[in-house]
Amino acid sequence: MTIVEQIMIDYPEETFYVIYGFDAAIIGFDESYRRLVYDIDKVLDILVLDGMTYDDAVKFYDFEILDAYFGEGTPIFVKNYT
Repeated sequence: MTIVEQIMIDYPEETFYVIYGFDAAIIGFDESYRRLVYDIDKVLDILVLDGMTYDDAVKFYDFEILDAYFGEGTPIFVKNYT
């Protein structure tokens, strides 16, 4: 079972945005604002695995992912230091 599937089971009444292709970067769910939480480094790793250079992945993340706003439910991106 994926993290998204588990979150959907735990919060069946919630509607939240999932960024297609980045399920492996989801690390949790923010209960206060009801949003998925993504690990920035995992997002970048996915972009690099898809063929981008690291620098291009950072630029793509900054302009196409981080700056995207979908209203309530827009995902949270965190820098994980563990």
